Amino acid sequence: MPIRRVLAPRIDFSVLRGELKLPDGYPAGALEEAQRAAAAPLPENDRTDIPLVTVDPAASRDLDQAMHLSERPGGGFRVRYAIADVAGYVRPGGPLEAETWVRGQTIYLPDGRIPLHPPVLSEDAVSLLPDVDRAAVLWTIDLDADGAVTGVELERARVRSRAKLDYEGLQRAVDAGTAPEPIALLPRIGALLAARAAGRGAVNLPLPEQEVEPDGDGWRLVLRAPVAVEEDNAQISLLTGMAAATLMLGGGVGLLRTMPPPRSGAVDKLRAAAASLGVEWPAGATVGAVVSSVDPGSPRGAAFLNQAAELLRGAAYTAFDGEAPAETGHGGVGAPYAHVTAPLRRLADRYATEVCLALHAGRDVPEWARAALPRLPEAMATTDRVASAADRGAVSLAEAVLLEHRVGETFEAGVLDVDEPSSSNGRTRPPGGAVAIDEPAVQARCTGELPLGERITVRLVEAAPKTRTVRFEAV
Repeated sequence: MPIRRVLAPRIDFSVLRGELKLPDGYPAGALEEAQRAAAAPLPENDRTDIPLVTVDPAASRDLDQAMHLSERPGGGFRVRYAIADVAGYVRPGGPLEAETWVRGQTIYLPDGRIPLHPPVLSEDAVSLLPDVDRAAVLWTIDLDADGAVTGVELERARVRSRAKLDYEGLQRAVDAGTAPEPIALLPRIGALLAARAAGRGAVNLPLPEQEVEPDGDGWRLVLRAPVAVEEDNAQISLLTGMAAATLMLGGGVGLLRTMPPPRSGAVDKLRAAAASLGVEWPAGATVGAVVSSVDPGSPRGAAFLNQAAELLRGAAYTAFDGEAPAETGHGGVGAPYAHVTAPLRRLADRYATEVCLALHAGRDVPEWARAALPRLPEAMATTDRVASAADRGAVSLAEAVLLEHRVGETFEAGVLDVDEPSSSNGRTRPPGGAVAIDEPAVQARCTGELPLGERITVRLVEAAPKTRTVRFEAV
């Protein structure tokens, strides 16, 4: 489930790291293997003539993807998407592979990240850094003029990125009409793919980043909405994930990222939350259409999008070998979908990519990849729980720090959700629910009789960084 990303480098998150038992360093055997693997030979298939570029946050060095976009003679587009070829550096059965199964994915905290792979690989030898040759899995996806897929090719190749672009800089270049040629078509193709996604009923959540900054004797929260090219870039990744799912379903073996459609009751609650936040929901409008109309950089928009994330529950990895699973779709994407575009940061992508390579080439899936498929859903579910707990814990701590000196103050709040009545050991749970205040942009528990979908006055009764607790009460 998508969670708000908070940046708060001046707050101590070491306790949270300890609670989650996040690893500190790598076993000696895994490090030694990574250092040896860094010198692995590159593929002979030379595609360094393609002027690929990467687009990532400015500080990133673990660069999974590089792209080149072009128009096709006669109409339509060609998307070349190079993905770091991690499988070429992680030996099946070795200590490095074992350690990646323990970690599962890169975990992000505001004061740093806990990477899936040692930096000698993830930030150097395997990362698609500019002006150096790298091993990649190159997807070539042809689209017609409306953005529909007309062909997919897949190969291992030696590639070379020409530039490391960041979202804000690229957005400025797009706005000025000076975007570099390899990626100048991104807004155009992104818009086509987004329109097709809307037609499928997809729900795209452009969640903002939140940064906690000093403000006199206290702190303030700054919301930073994703820029347009960030969403366009995400569409290319989704396109590739859908192509991978189609390939695996056609071949009868693979690993899908699945999610049930939003429950009608959850949609009704979100509609009520929209009313409390002043978000317009026209008659007949889909969830995706309403979500796309919201400003993620505003406190109420951010609160609405975070609440909308509740719709995207039940995400899972579904492995199959022989017969396609009963449920193949992803409710957020509106189509079958697979994770293949972030192997430096996510364990499952390495194996799913290997399946795709084999199926596309018409050869048997390697036994090491095939044998891993049934084990991956539980391994990824475990690491997803850790990642979600890290996100929630970081947000809760930052919010408690922000409000620590404001206990007793009253705020105007929108009622986002109301608890269902329940009892335990003969005791009925006190009424309450979730509310969102505007300044700072915080969502938290609130006790009292809460009118769903309305705006009320609440009093802050607890803000404790030690327990990462923020609690309001209805006035």
